[in-house]
Amino acid sequence: MAKQRRELPPQTISSRIVKEGVQALRDELERLRDEFNQKVAASKELEELEKLRVQFLGKKGEITMLMRSMNDLSAAEKPLMGKLLNELKQAAAREIEKKKVELNEQFQLREQEAQRIDVTLPGRNFNTGRKHPITLVLEEIEDIFTSMGFQIGEGPDVELDYYNFEALNLPQEHPARDMQDSFYIDKEILLRTHTSPVQVRTMQKMAPELPVRIIAPGKVYRRDDDITHSPMFLQVEGLVVDRDISMADLKGTLLLFAREMFGEGREIRLRPSFFPFTEPSAEVDISCIICNGRGCRTCGETGWLEILGAGLVHPRVLENCGYDPEEVSGFAFGMGVERIAMLKYGIDDIRLFYVNDLRMLRQ
Repeated sequence: MAKQRRELPPQTISSRIVKEGVQALRDELERLRDEFNQKVAASKELEELEKLRVQFLGKKGEITMLMRSMNDLSAAEKPLMGKLLNELKQAAAREIEKKKVELNEQFQLREQEAQRIDVTLPGRNFNTGRKHPITLVLEEIEDIFTSMGFQIGEGPDVELDYYNFEALNLPQEHPARDMQDSFYIDKEILLRTHTSPVQVRTMQKMAPELPVRIIAPGKVYRRDDDITHSPMFLQVEGLVVDRDISMADLKGTLLLFAREMFGEGREIRLRPSFFPFTEPSAEVDISCIICNGRGCRTCGETGWLEILGAGLVHPRVLENCGYDPEEVSGFAFGMGVERIAMLKYGIDDIRLFYVNDLRMLRQ
């Protein structure tokens, strides 16, 4: 049975060397070599390896303390033991570096294994996103009108009463305001009920420059909530101001839009209506996209589906915006994007656009 070495703490080495001489230093050197090799071989992490380096090779490490104990040796013994201790120190440093490389390689292999693709696994279904039906229709509307030379105008959602009503020929207490039950923040500020304020702001900024040709897409807010109305919805309004603009220009523009949006065979009709900011005013219908005008349940057997309101810009609105109604004229129109999307995709409840039901959105 091999004789088991008795380990001595570093502080007792000097006293042993005095009694036993170089043999005590040799025994301690051998003990440190065995202990160091065992601990390095067993280390699993870089942090553990660093602790071993400090324990044996640091300023107060065991090998370092052993080298300081050489002062108790004779002058003849010091060179031999110095050589052995330096060899041990260098060998320990090499083992530390070797083990560090090994642990780094093991770490990289574990990382690669974690990222490895197992080609034997069944494939995964990736759910790709897509644009919302409202976004698709809005982008199509914008593309159609910008191709006709319209610019896109923008304005604030929180609007002054002046721009939302008064400048559009809807003074305080005007009964037509009841058509748009509004969300007021205070007496003079509200959430806009249409994007017409963008038309006013654009005309006031450009007057008397001609022509004015814009569409104003954006969110609007009204206190309506049922299967065909939402408290918040998207609207696109259009405005053209120039010399000699007539209802014929309006009808031709909207006919082109209807055929681009709903198909080449669409027809439109204009029915007399009332809007405070246009005169004359009209409701615009398209021939039914289901029955092509023959009459069906969708169109109430009339052959027509309402899509928007329009008319020639009221002279008072032109005056409020800095234009002379004796010199220029214009037309305006407005449509709900949801209304267009409902007709285009056959959706019968506007609330489906806002409940985030994936069964509907994936169709």
